[in-house]
Amino acid sequence: MLSPVFLAHGSPFTIFEQSEFTAFLRRFGQSSRPKAIVIFSAHFESEVTTIAATDDVHEMVYDYYGFPAPFYQVRYPARGSTIVASLVEERLRRHNIPVRQHYRGLDHGVFPILMHAYPEADIPVVPVSVNPYLPARQQIAIGEALQGLEQDGILVIGSGFLTHNLREFDRDKDAPPRPWAVQFKEWITGKVLARDIEALSRYDELAPHAALAVPRAEHFVPLLIALGSGTPGRDIRVLFDSLEHGSGTSLSFQF
Repeated sequence: MLSPVFLAHGSPFTIFEQSEFTAFLRRFGQSSRPKAIVIFSAHFESEVTTIAATDDVHEMVYDYYGFPAPFYQVRYPARGSTIVASLVEERLRRHNIPVRQHYRGLDHGVFPILMHAYPEADIPVVPVSVNPYLPARQQIAIGEALQGLEQDGILVIGSGFLTHNLREFDRDKDAPPRPWAVQFKEWITGKVLARDIEALSRYDELAPHAALAVPRAEHFVPLLIALGSGTPGRDIRVLFDSLEHGSGTSLSFQF
């Protein structure tokens, strides 16, 4: 099933981990085999929606610091697709969404997910940027412009985190869940499953502890884009749900 998804992208440690989360990613890859992947990464930011277009093997963007040498030697040799990049650009322009093509490689919002889901690296990957400063309704509209790409065998992925406040992360992976993180996660989950676009467009006002859970929106807006790209009326599913390090959730959805 190629319905759009929002996937938690894990940390750089995810690259080498064997965990419940990486097992979920492997199962997901086995159940969804697209012709191409369009992925909105929280780690690819630009003011104008930017599509990384190439037909070559992607470069790697090691956008993390202080890790051992093997973290900077890992490769995910997937190719891009200028055909898919142009298709995405055409759809966005048709909906009057400013867009450009400018190359950038695969960052850690992309390759830790795909290394587990599609380890053969034989599916073309087209990274697309996010602008965390756009209003929530405009984020959803970017996704809406891409509705139906699954009919062409293209999987849309929003890659980020529902909660992303590193100051509130506990070093202990098994630390008790913070009540504020649980309340925010449950509110968002309920609104997503109900496809309550109005409430989600005002999540920063309405969701409990939104400022604590989402101090900066770059990891949250891929959820809104993926939600918008799903087919209206189709049931939304929770794919994976965990809360670790006190406040970090790997909640993932299929739209």
